Amino acid sequence: MQFERGVRQVGVVGLLFSLMLLAACGSNPPSRYQQAQDSAPRYQKNVGAVADAVPKVEPRSRGGNKSPYRVFGKQYWVLPNSVGYTATGTASWYGSKFHGHLTSNGETYNMYSMTAAHKSLPIPTYLKVTNLNNGRHVIVRVNDRGPFHGNRLLDLSYAAATKLGYQKQGTAPVRIEAIDPLTWNRAQPKPASIVAQKVLPATTPVVAANTPQTFALSAVPVSTDTDQIFIQVGAFSNFDAARDLKRRLQGVTSEPVKVFLDQQYTPNLHKVQVGPVEDMAVAQQVREIISNNGLGAGLILALPKL
Repeated sequence: MQFERGVRQVGVVGLLFSLMLLAACGSNPPSRYQQAQDSAPRYQKNVGAVADAVPKVEPRSRGGNKSPYRVFGKQYWVLPNSVGYTATGTASWYGSKFHGHLTSNGETYNMYSMTAAHKSLPIPTYLKVTNLNNGRHVIVRVNDRGPFHGNRLLDLSYAAATKLGYQKQGTAPVRIEAIDPLTWNRAQPKPASIVAQKVLPATTPVVAANTPQTFALSAVPVSTDTDQIFIQVGAFSNFDAARDLKRRLQGVTSEPVKVFLDQQYTPNLHKVQVGPVEDMAVAQQVREIISNNGLGAGLILALPKL
């Protein structure tokens, strides 16, 4: 009897310990992904005035593109690219609960910016999103993963959902279309003030083996019949340095990159150029990408067609 009583006492103690453990677990606050309720901002802004995202060529972000990845026990794969991607489905939105937290690629989520979360598109990807209920459309930039709820296709920022007119309903049927930034920019009106520039055939100063050479330029209107547009990123007396820059440039742009010796004006320099590109809008965009990746300022040149 005493033995049985001891067993029962141990059982009671174990039960009490288990209950205490469960209570302790229940007292831990759930993660922000498990919280049941998201909400619109307390203080409303004029999100209708928020501009759409502007597509531009960007390298894949280091964060958010691991494939496959697992969330809530389910495995997902990231697409190798977004070329030609279209889909229809249900879009939701996320707001105050996530505002100020990091997105999958390490950026800070801002519910007033034109961004989106998608489970499988590469980050970043630019999307045209159309609300099939009212025909409204916006352009957003995918910088996050999700939504991991039901069969939803896309999570939009609060601003994007508001511009599409479904922030009160919570969800809407949408069509999404991936945007190729180069094609999109080529279709935009060209600023009349943008002109190409040509190299001045001047005496080139002596440069060190690994030092890029900057050339003087003069503003000359480009002729589409006789000229081709390039972005010159550097010129080196050392071929290995030029080849290394070429390799790095090929990692940030899909435009052709070449290294060559200009025997006429600078026979001892290996020039590194990107191009030819289609027009000045593309040249400006590629130049910005090169600069943003720390590869130099880049000079836009109009060179005679061969």
